[in-house]
Amino acid sequence: MNENLIKCLMGLALAGFLVWSCTSPKNEKETMEKETVNFKVKVNEIKVGNKSAKVFHLDNGNGMEVEISSFGGIISKLIVPDKKGNSENIVLGYENIADYDNNDYYFGAAIGRFGNRIANGRFDLDGNTYQLATNDGDNHLHGGLLGFNRVIWDAEFEEGEKSMKVKMKYISPDGEEGYPGNLTTTLTFELTADNRLLLEFLSENDQPTIVNLTHHGYFNLSAMREDVLGHELKLYAPKYTPVDDGLIPTGELKAVSGTPFDFTEPHLIGERIADVPGGYDHNFVVKEAHSDELVKMAELYHEASGRVMELYADSPAVQFYSGNFLDGKVTVNNVTYNQYMGLCLEPQTFPNAPNEPSFPTARLNPGEKYSHKIEYRFKTR
Repeated sequence: MNENLIKCLMGLALAGFLVWSCTSPKNEKETMEKETVNFKVKVNEIKVGNKSAKVFHLDNGNGMEVEISSFGGIISKLIVPDKKGNSENIVLGYENIADYDNNDYYFGAAIGRFGNRIANGRFDLDGNTYQLATNDGDNHLHGGLLGFNRVIWDAEFEEGEKSMKVKMKYISPDGEEGYPGNLTTTLTFELTADNRLLLEFLSENDQPTIVNLTHHGYFNLSAMREDVLGHELKLYAPKYTPVDDGLIPTGELKAVSGTPFDFTEPHLIGERIADVPGGYDHNFVVKEAHSDELVKMAELYHEASGRVMELYADSPAVQFYSGNFLDGKVTVNNVTYNQYMGLCLEPQTFPNAPNEPSFPTARLNPGEKYSHKIEYRFKTR
């Protein structure tokens, strides 16, 4: 055989081997990733009163699904697997999205402009006094009579390689519920292939104002087979803020050690709840100042199902509410929502922060951006 021809054939063989060795593993990996990610989405339009809203149903193909409404930024269903692989809904909510028009319990809702309570519905800013709606006795709660939980958000769906997103936007006009300035907020929900649900709030305002946004899901890892008193909770909070009879913080930061508020080691929620008049509805301090660091705030566990929910956020604190005001007026799928049927873990800045100079500030100035990230991670054990 001609020597030049032999060299040519050997060169072609070597080139072919190099092409295969460089591209084959990459293509194999990409193919495997695409085969294991099986996203599904459904988008429906529904009526809430005389308004139209979108409902997004996201399925990550790994046993986890979430249903999100552009009315109120509401998570109406959150379906996760148990230790046997059975996927069930673990959040309280109404049977139909339209029923959320009278959502006095704030089931699954986006909360704003200010989550939690402001004493007497009043705060001062730069020498001006602002009077807000008093919708919780003498106090302002969760944004007032028309909070973010009762408005229609502009919403769209976006799919990536490893997650699905629903992006929402709402512009709260100057003076809405008494708050100053035009506040523009975007809220992104992201469901990942590895069973995480991420929320991100971003806000800007054209006047000095206050902002404290959060989400108000009621969780029950038993899929509502029982109440939450048998759930095990760990809170990464060495302090909490004691409250008065109106659930307004006294201004003190108190160590949880030696009290029924000490969840630095796991405890059953019902273990000491009798020692807390009215049940748990308190702000637990994870960080005493704002930072961008995403930290673990809580871990919730239900033994029978094996479900574990880990909560991460970049806010200073988390409100733990044990469902004290659930009163049996709502029944869904033959389950009556009596007291303690669900619990809330709401990352936030401190309640009544605008009236407590020692608390982390809730102020937002023009030109600044408010950012709040929340992440739920689900697994079994």
